[in-house]
Amino acid sequence: MPLSPDRQQLLRRLRVAVAALIAAGYGLTLWIFYPGIMTFDAKFVYEDIGKGVLGDWQSPVMTVLWGMIDPVAPGAASMFLLTATAYWLAFGILAFALARRGSRLALLLPLLALLPPAFVFVGVIWRDVLFATIWLLAAAIAFAAAGRDARLRVPAQALALALCAFGVLLRPNALIAAPILAAYVVWPTQIRLKRTAILFIPAMAGFFALVQVVYYGALGATRQHPLQSIMVFDLGAISHFARENQFPVSWSEQDTALLLNGCYQPTQWDIYWRLEPCDFVMRKIEREQKLFGTPVITEAWLRAVMHHPLAYLRHRAAFMWNFLGGNNLTMWVADVEHPSENVFADRPAFVALVSVHDMLKPTPLFRAGAWLLVCAIVCGFGWRRRETSEGAFALGACGSAAVYVLTFFAVGVASDFRYGYWAVLAGIAGGVVVASGRPGPKAELRSM
Repeated sequence: MPLSPDRQQLLRRLRVAVAALIAAGYGLTLWIFYPGIMTFDAKFVYEDIGKGVLGDWQSPVMTVLWGMIDPVAPGAASMFLLTATAYWLAFGILAFALARRGSRLALLLPLLALLPPAFVFVGVIWRDVLFATIWLLAAAIAFAAAGRDARLRVPAQALALALCAFGVLLRPNALIAAPILAAYVVWPTQIRLKRTAILFIPAMAGFFALVQVVYYGALGATRQHPLQSIMVFDLGAISHFARENQFPVSWSEQDTALLLNGCYQPTQWDIYWRLEPCDFVMRKIEREQKLFGTPVITEAWLRAVMHHPLAYLRHRAAFMWNFLGGNNLTMWVADVEHPSENVFADRPAFVALVSVHDMLKPTPLFRAGAWLLVCAIVCGFGWRRRETSEGAFALGACGSAAVYVLTFFAVGVASDFRYGYWAVLAGIAGGVVVASGRPGPKAELRSM
């Protein structure tokens, strides 16, 4: 049925307004953050480009990608431009898709993209930020293509699946959450629990195989054993709670007392790696006895978990409580070349943004648990509308985000807020999209 002139004019105005807001947001991002904020993690990745080294501690795929785009704007700038562009492209695609449906909520998305818990990270070079923006872009592309002609929809779905897979290559622990997002990409107009469950295990196995083939086959990455950092963290924690050394080494009386009573904090494994006075743990395990990366650590971890399961669960519960509700690291502002100084201290707009961040940091806006709750609520509304494209988007984005955050119960070794960043973006986008939709067919019948 042809649209009325008034309807056409409304849609045209919505598109123009959305384009203006997205352009303004992108421009503001460049003005405040360019050329991006280098973190220590990012610095290590960037240095590997010059050395020609590929390891699996950080994602080797990020190293290769950064090396490819670096000539465009050397240093932090190239990765910053990629992240910022993906961020605003994702919100732009979603906003235009809502505008095409005639929803005035399209105007809300670019504004919510400026919320501090989302916006203050766009200029920070962390693979967690890139990962979240890439997955948001994947979900946005699938949503925009939902219900369109197959000639447009199928290539869009293929691109979205590729972006989903790329996210797993950036963050391998995302392979548990990836099947939920992948199921949404494949069926973007409605979510059905049975077929999603059938897809789950094969998809997870496929993503795991992809990591092995790309990391160690195609790229030949050196195995640096990042999984054993989790085991060292757990062994230290179990030693603390069980009051008995669980490491496959002997310590001096002084070191044993420190290990059992003074080292453990449910915040980060770095305590045992590079922070005094407990760095003696990795110094002995890695440098002196060269056990890190060997089956000895794995066997000791399995033995400790089996013999002291309650100590393990106490540790993991304490870590997760801190991750979800603690006052953790949020925005990065330090200059990695001069750690005692802040970056962009001469930029009033950046200083103002940092001030807003500092004011809001004690609030739930900068707690991963709050965004996990937001995603759970959005999923609740999405489930009622699961047979619509809006409900499917909410479940695909927020469902995968909730599962992703929960995976840190088992694999978390640090409790920075950035690890929950996908939940922030999914919660914002999913909330607006599901609010823009109408009840599904079954809900409408029940209300009659």
